[in-house]
Amino acid sequence: MTSPEAPENRRPLTSRSSAWAGRLATWAVERDLTPNQISQASIGFAALGAVFYALSPLGPGILQWLCLILAAATAQARLVCNLIDGMVAIEGGKGAKDGPFWNEAPDRASDLLFFAGAGFAAGDPALGMLAAALAIATAYIRELGRAEGFPPDFSGPLAKPQRMAVLTVGTVVAAFYASEWTLTLTLWIIIAGTAVTIVSRSMRLISALKKR
Repeated sequence: MTSPEAPENRRPLTSRSSAWAGRLATWAVERDLTPNQISQASIGFAALGAVFYALSPLGPGILQWLCLILAAATAQARLVCNLIDGMVAIEGGKGAKDGPFWNEAPDRASDLLFFAGAGFAAGDPALGMLAAALAIATAYIRELGRAEGFPPDFSGPLAKPQRMAVLTVGTVVAAFYASEWTLTLTLWIIIAGTAVTIVSRSMRLISALKKR
């Protein structure tokens, strides 16, 4: 079985061919950063995001605004780490034997931290945990298919990049308008879209298994 970091198992991302991503990956390689370190940094950003979400209800006004804007920024920083770690591993030739673990485990922890934090900020921790559970389930279905020898299914409608985009936009809007209501709506959109993603991936996998 090929590694999750192998080119054929990579999530298709147009941003990977962008100039800024190439420069950032080159910068990381030149400073001898490893893909595993970059993947680990993504958990750090997720932990910061969870803290910012948790602090946001404590200070209506400028403190709440700042916490939510910073939470949105950490969500995007997490995605940048997810992009650059693979580029450093493959294009930079710095992949490690334990890379498959660090390629996946931080993502699951990050999903839990971000959505649990957003649920807390929305005043509904259970809603955040539901969003986190569904996000983790999408990855489980993808990896189950890969374990059965099929190409990884990164399809949506709400795969990881789309989920984080919705969370980021919802969090920025919440910083300016009705934070709890806006974050609650954002989480429900993520839950609905992720549930559809799970069902569609599951149906494709079941169909592929039956045809084998």
